[in-house]
Amino acid sequence: MKTLRCIIADDEPIARQILENYIADTPHLELVALCKNAFDVMEVLQEKTIDLLFLDINMPKLSGISLLKTMSYKPEVIITTAYPEYAVEGFELSVTDYLLKPFSLERFLQAVIKVQKNTSKQTETVLENKNEVASSIFVKSDKKLLKLDFDNITHIEAYGNYVKIYTDAMVLTPQTLSDVLKQLPEQFLRIHKSYIINFDYLASIEGNQVVLLNKVKLPIGKSYRTVILDKI
Repeated sequence: MKTLRCIIADDEPIARQILENYIADTPHLELVALCKNAFDVMEVLQEKTIDLLFLDINMPKLSGISLLKTMSYKPEVIITTAYPEYAVEGFELSVTDYLLKPFSLERFLQAVIKVQKNTSKQTETVLENKNEVASSIFVKSDKKLLKLDFDNITHIEAYGNYVKIYTDAMVLTPQTLSDVLKQLPEQFLRIHKSYIINFDYLASIEGNQVVLLNKVKLPIGKSYRTVILDKI
């Protein structure tokens, strides 16, 4: 069974500690980050691939419900709150489960099992799709679904809650860089926390930069340099 990478978002230290203990006691869960507010969550989602978010509703500045409404990319979400009145709105935003505080380890495990079933179905779909050789990707942009051929994509850039995909033009689509990378073939390589390149367009490496055939220069992240050299 796949290990689920989790984050906790709750402004109450005791609530965070309880969830941290439950996660530690549950097989196939890995805690990646503890967040005290919605803005911490946004930062983590930009940097890391997350499978499951345990989300409190009543947080300072931006509530959990408001955060869900602003997110273009959502992992599986389990709401953890003392307020039952938000349950309907939560499920309208496609959360997997809604846990009312205080909740037991047994109830926690029931919610996690729902997530595991969902991710298993998604994995089966991905495996089925891999049996078909894809040559393009469909992305949402300006209320349209655009088809982009992989061979025409030179590079991809993170842009807040969006990514910029460059061909002979630029397409802005509401996804994270990590999410897009999962949909791309092996010719695409992440070279920086903010950039993916089509390796077929790599012309040269100059110091801490790559130069593409279209003369675009992009930085190489320290943690990605070995990956690029291994690819070469």
